[in-house]
Amino acid sequence: MEYKWLNKKQNKKLIVFFNGWGMDESVVSHLNPGDYDVLMFYDYNTLNTDFNFSLMNEYEKRYLVSWSMGAMTATLFNIDYDSSTAVNGTLSPIDNSYGIPEKIYDLTLKGFSEKGAQRFIKNMFDTECELPEVKRDFENRKSELAALKEYKANENFKYTKVFISDNDKIIPTKNQTAFWGKEPNLKSGHCPFLLFKNWEELL
Repeated sequence: MEYKWLNKKQNKKLIVFFNGWGMDESVVSHLNPGDYDVLMFYDYNTLNTDFNFSLMNEYEKRYLVSWSMGAMTATLFNIDYDSSTAVNGTLSPIDNSYGIPEKIYDLTLKGFSEKGAQRFIKNMFDTECELPEVKRDFENRKSELAALKEYKANENFKYTKVFISDNDKIIPTKNQTAFWGKEPNLKSGHCPFLLFKNWEELL
């Protein structure tokens, strides 16, 4: 697992962002950090990381924002948050009822290609917009897709806030509503971050 500081200005509050599969900071680079430091985790080929988690203890407040596959991955680390937000993700992200249907996931993995990767990014949005240029190696993203099948969420983890888009073509909206028992609260596709101007809106 890789990490990157999106903002590090010795602020007293920290936002920890667990990104989605195959992504980098391009999907959230427009968000204003305000008076928060922002730390992003991504690339879940393994769960090993050289990040020193004790650094989080220096902050007075810690907040989690997780997106897509990151909603499951974030639960695998023992971090104490003051609040936690899941964006278009569930704790069962590969599941016929609560996530991406297993057959679709397996077919995606089997036939994954450069063209397929671009189609995936396009399908994240429900409107025509400038697509983010993700600077991740193709083979790295493909192996990450396989690795994510092996992880199982910590089902004891409790999210305090959930965002569900009404037109999610990646993790079907109906499966998210079934998992959380909540109705959609965003008019968007799978990647809703263009609806927001700053990180604080997601907390």
